Amino acid sequence: MGRWWPSRLLLGLLCAVVSAGLVGRTDGGVTSSFVRKPAKAVDMPIDSDVFRVPPGYNAPQQVHITQGNHDGSAMIISWVTEEEEPGSSKVLYGTDRDQLDLNSEGKYTRYKFYNYTSGYIHHCTLRHLKHDTKYYYAVGIGHTIRKFWFTTPPEVGPDVPYTFGLIGDLGQSHDSNVTLTHYESNPKAQTVLFVGDLSYADKYPNHDNVRWDTWGRFVERSTAYHPWIWTAGNHEIDFAPEIGETVPFKPFSHRYHVPYRSSGSTAPFWYSVKRASAYIIVLASYSAYDKYTPQYQWLEAELAKVNRSETPWLIVLMHSPWYNSYNYHYMEGESMRVMFEPWFVKNKVDVVFAGHVHAYERSHRVSNIAYDIANGKCKPVPDESAPVYITIGDGGNVEGLANNMTEPQPNYSAFRESSFGHAIFEIKNRTHAYYTWHRNQDGNAVAADSMWFYNRSVRDLSECSSCSI
Repeated sequence: MGRWWPSRLLLGLLCAVVSAGLVGRTDGGVTSSFVRKPAKAVDMPIDSDVFRVPPGYNAPQQVHITQGNHDGSAMIISWVTEEEEPGSSKVLYGTDRDQLDLNSEGKYTRYKFYNYTSGYIHHCTLRHLKHDTKYYYAVGIGHTIRKFWFTTPPEVGPDVPYTFGLIGDLGQSHDSNVTLTHYESNPKAQTVLFVGDLSYADKYPNHDNVRWDTWGRFVERSTAYHPWIWTAGNHEIDFAPEIGETVPFKPFSHRYHVPYRSSGSTAPFWYSVKRASAYIIVLASYSAYDKYTPQYQWLEAELAKVNRSETPWLIVLMHSPWYNSYNYHYMEGESMRVMFEPWFVKNKVDVVFAGHVHAYERSHRVSNIAYDIANGKCKPVPDESAPVYITIGDGGNVEGLANNMTEPQPNYSAFRESSFGHAIFEIKNRTHAYYTWHRNQDGNAVAADSMWFYNRSVRDLSECSSCSI
């Protein structure tokens, strides 16, 4: 009896320690020792191969696709033509490469920004697609035809495996090209969750919108085949009253359509989609979100619609991070955190991906929602109902890396590193997902940071079986 009691106590303590230390985290307070060779971020020259205009009269360019409705049975196809006539907005498509027997008619739009006039920007939605099916499609009908393909997601269900790539703050520097190439060499990802800041055109004189065109051609090698789920960042605002441009998000809104209406949203900056076993909510860090605003009211109603028995994984995308231990954009996400964090904890959001800070960081599961005016509880505390917060604003843009960290490293920060890279979120089933972050300097099979996610909405967290994670 004297021996059994300490052994059982030790086992209980061990289970508690492992539960607290490994469920929702893989390490504690690590600042990576990896030292990236100092180098200034430099944009690729305008005549780079990756910006080349495709040959042929009025050839479609900047082709990109995104999910076209809430459940993944539709796809929005977008492209640009730049001759004096728009050309056709029709898409031919089908499941046989050599017999595109279906068609859908789209529409085109144009816009002016200061001294720039866009090409014809076409958007066409393909509807009633079969799930888990490879489709071939052609654009440029009547002039120069270009052909591409995509694969629709599996039908929505709780145990449907699916793999997402994560990229943010990409830009069009030499480092951006390395990031995209590195991501493309990773064979697992099926869809990119993009957390904002696309072209960085606003960094050029008069927000030179030619750099929206070069960026669209640069990323086409991925965006024409894999859907990218778009989040608007601060570099998409393009608000420039000094040159007479007072309509926010004008270039982004014309170029990058999203299926916001299918989730009841009133604006394309906040919306949701279901994909396989994941429910993905996109929020707008630079649109109003205070109480009674459209975004606030939409999110409150949207969270109530999430059925975790159908889509057990709840993922949120935004641009400005809520938990950030770099001295860049520090506390910029605080007001949104105050508004929405209690909802995230209540609904057991699994993970929040953000960008904005040009570095990498992963948090422990923490919340900062206990404060009231009398109790003084105003610091983050461990909370297994809270999400993991991941900052992935490390795509490689011309502004360069954020390398000035707050010291000491806050308790909520699990791992941080000032490097460029991308991430992979691989859903295995309703209970487990595996997350990896890949720095650009490593091979695609190397994970510089990793974590097993355990879905807290599916099984009781108090079960000691969680200790095996």
